[in-house]
Amino acid sequence: MNAAELTRDARLPVSARKIRPPFTLDPALCLYSPQENVEALTHPLIADWLAYVRDSWTPTPVPGADRGRIAVLLPCTKYKPYVTSREHRGINTALRAAGWAPSGGPVPAELEGCLADGEDASLLDVSPLVRDGWVLDRFVVSEPLALVPYEHSFTWRGAQSPATSYDDPGLFESRGTSVTPYRADSTATRSPNGTWKWGPAEREAYADMHNALVEVLAATLRRLAPAYAGVAAWVSPGLTHISFLADKERRKADGLPSARKGVSGDKPLVGVLDLLPGALTLMPTRAQLTAATVALTARLAAQGRPSGPGSVRSVFARGDGRDTPLALPETLAHLVGWIDTATRKAATP
Repeated sequence: MNAAELTRDARLPVSARKIRPPFTLDPALCLYSPQENVEALTHPLIADWLAYVRDSWTPTPVPGADRGRIAVLLPCTKYKPYVTSREHRGINTALRAAGWAPSGGPVPAELEGCLADGEDASLLDVSPLVRDGWVLDRFVVSEPLALVPYEHSFTWRGAQSPATSYDDPGLFESRGTSVTPYRADSTATRSPNGTWKWGPAEREAYADMHNALVEVLAATLRRLAPAYAGVAAWVSPGLTHISFLADKERRKADGLPSARKGVSGDKPLVGVLDLLPGALTLMPTRAQLTAATVALTARLAAQGRPSGPGSVRSVFARGDGRDTPLALPETLAHLVGWIDTATRKAATP
């Protein structure tokens, strides 16, 4: 893409299509480069949100559910609200099948058009989930919002939530368009194939934003730790979300960078587990993904579908229609298993 195609005016219509009615895009919350992400930290709405989740949000009491709480952190999605995405619908379908039911919350009727045939509207309920006296709180790891309690996916403080108002492709370098060449501080360069590469200013801003969000995530999880018998993060290996959470050892194992070379030299990247060792369980692991691939191969063969290595890789990458491997039933068996184990251990005297 050339610079003219990457102006804000050219990109806003694409961003607007990512927001499902009745919700609408806030153009001020469209962040197309690392530099715009760093500036967003001082945007009044984002700054207010980050302070809220870091310092104020507390788990919503659920009448009759007093055995304990579990927390699961999920990835943000291209389309908002998150719950309408095929990925989150796949995850929530697995949780419902495991016996977790919404405690009850309003669902905008307009969102029901996002459902596939046979899907129940309760999949779009963002209230805490309950099962046998336990509560399961879902959160979303987000840039630029750090952490979004699921129940604030639609509204916050009586208005549309910023979690349903933004578009932020600006921290994903691999997309080749996460740049803002219209800015005076842009150091990105365009490749002959039309993609863009970050320069030192983009890499430095990425590191600054990355570590700022990690600080909010770590402070929030530290404050909330007493409320939860267990916390898990269900995020894809190799992507920004796991970089926010991983410690040095996991970063090395997953081939994630430990620093970015910016204007002022190397800028180290820190993750939540560096600051809070043991604060959460990071999944799926490489071993779990391998096991899911084996199980998927067997299912495809049993269904009479192509089950050679290439076919399996293709189905796995697309989540068998759910967009990512995180939403595959074979992968989700590991998340459901962790939740069952966590509740069982917590209930054992």
